[in-house]
Amino acid sequence: MSSLIMYRPLTATPFKRNISYSELTPCKELCPYIRCYWGIENPMMRRGNDAAMELVIPDTCVDIIYDIDYTNNTVTGGFCGINDCSFYTDNNKTIGHMVSTFAIRFYGWGAYAFANDSMKSTLNGYLDVGSRFEWLDKIIRPQLLELKTLQEKVSFVEKLLIKRLPNVKENVIVNDTIQNILLHRGSLDVSSLAKDSFVSTRQLERLFHEYVGVTPKKLSNLIRYQFLWRDILCEPDFDVLGAVHKYGYTDQSHLSREFKRYHSLDIASAKFVAFENVGNIQDIFAEI
Repeated sequence: MSSLIMYRPLTATPFKRNISYSELTPCKELCPYIRCYWGIENPMMRRGNDAAMELVIPDTCVDIIYDIDYTNNTVTGGFCGINDCSFYTDNNKTIGHMVSTFAIRFYGWGAYAFANDSMKSTLNGYLDVGSRFEWLDKIIRPQLLELKTLQEKVSFVEKLLIKRLPNVKENVIVNDTIQNILLHRGSLDVSSLAKDSFVSTRQLERLFHEYVGVTPKKLSNLIRYQFLWRDILCEPDFDVLGAVHKYGYTDQSHLSREFKRYHSLDIASAKFVAFENVGNIQDIFAEI
C-alpha cells in the first residue's frame, strides 16, 4: 500500500491515557494499515470505576480485540467491523477479575490486506476473530496469557504481520480512491470518485464492499465527520460556519445533524466528554 495522506482518526475520548487504556504506534512498515495498538499496559484488577460504560464513535477503523481474564484463565476475542453509528461499551462482567485487553486497530481499508476473507457484511458487526483472521487468531490467542505487557504483545504480533507483508491482498483502485477521498476530506460524490478512478460507480461500490465493508459514499461521509471532529477538538477558534464551507455541508443545520447522527451528542456535549478528566492536554495534542 502506498503511503496514505496523513490521516489519524480520533475516538470520542482521544486524550484518554490511564492504567486501563494505553496506545502504541505501529512500526513504519505497518503504519499504512494500522492506526494503533491499544489495551491495558499491565494486567490489572478490574474495579467498578474501571468498568464504566464508554462512548465509541465511528472512527473509520476496525478492531481485533482480545479480552484476557487471568482469574478464569480464558481469552475471548472479537472483530469489530467499521461502524457508522456510536455505541457504549460495557465491562461490568469482569469486575473483581485480574484482566488485560489487547487490540489491533486497523484503518477500515487496511484490515483486508491481512484477512482470510472479505469485509462484506461486517458493517456495525462484532464477529469472532477467526471469521476473518483465522490464521492470525490461531497464532495469537494461545500466547496472550503468557505475554503480560502491552509492548510484549505488540512485539509478538508485529513480527507476524511484517512477515505477512509480501503476501498482503490489495487493490490499486481502492487505494487510489481512498487517497482521493482523504485528499478532498470526504467532500467528493461517488460519481466523481468513480470517474477519477476510471471505473463505474457500480464497480467501485462492489470493490469497497469487498475491501472495506461500506460504500464509498458512506466512507466519505465518515471521513468528513472525522476531519470535522479533529477541527472541533484542535482548533481553539473553531468556527461552525467556516467548517460548513470547508467540508461542503449544505448549511450549519446539515453539519450539526450529521455530526450528532454519528456522534450521538451535539458538538458542545461531545467536546465536554472528550476533555473531561483530562490533565495536561498540551502534552497529548501532539499524539493525536
